[in-house]
Amino acid sequence: MKWTTEAEEAIRKIPFFVRKRVRIRVENEAEAEGKPIVTLAEVKATQARFLSRMETDIKGYQIETCFGAGGCPHRANAGDQLVQKLESLLAEEDLLKFLKEHVNGQLKYHHEFRITLADCPNACSQPQIRDIGIIGACVPEITSSPCSQCEACVNECREQAVSLEAGHLGAQTAVRPFIRTDRCLFCGACVQICPTGAIKEKSRGYRVLLGGKLGRRPRLARELSGVFSEEQVVSIVRDCIALYRRRSKGGERFAEIFTDGDFENFQRRYDTGSDSL
Repeated sequence: MKWTTEAEEAIRKIPFFVRKRVRIRVENEAEAEGKPIVTLAEVKATQARFLSRMETDIKGYQIETCFGAGGCPHRANAGDQLVQKLESLLAEEDLLKFLKEHVNGQLKYHHEFRITLADCPNACSQPQIRDIGIIGACVPEITSSPCSQCEACVNECREQAVSLEAGHLGAQTAVRPFIRTDRCLFCGACVQICPTGAIKEKSRGYRVLLGGKLGRRPRLARELSGVFSEEQVVSIVRDCIALYRRRSKGGERFAEIFTDGDFENFQRRYDTGSDSL
């Protein structure tokens, strides 16, 4: 649906964490009224109704995604199935009931538990400032296939994590790709660009960040070491929700009750595979 310049300017002034919801509602309500174009009047009318009925729209959690599913060429790992699994988990947890029992007064969007998934390290959905941020990852691996020394992988890597170095291939010495794991963000670009298969995909998974938020006291989420499977990510989210239920007494955000010790416990658990925090 077309928008006027004034309407577009007005929607950009709405806080980003509810902007998408408001935009969809504006278009739906305009379409229901048979209007072919969204003007400033439609935006203001919908915004007023939206704010007055905020509590009826709250479901206890938010799951956001990037634009990867729309055909983004940078997808390191498609998270469509993971999103469905997380939606099922969060629906079962019934966080809306939990919030109604623990928050005094009207529920607002900032009370909701927030998870976001980005399909690549570009992180368009801002996982660094959510309760739980998830980033798709493609782990590269050096193979025995010959390297043509074209340096396509070197030129493609934005992190300067790939270089060509002399190394042993059987009994011979040959120039091979070398990947610095301390710099690699697992975007998979080197895998896609390599013409000979000297670099291939070893595995796909997800990076996980915990405890980010904006607001009066913002903080960036911290990343757990490693690349995790879908099942591991679901387990991490389940453990985070359990911790949130134990600690949040008045609608505090997960980031507000998630301590350094909690992060270390999560890191140990998912490093060692122990069964409990």
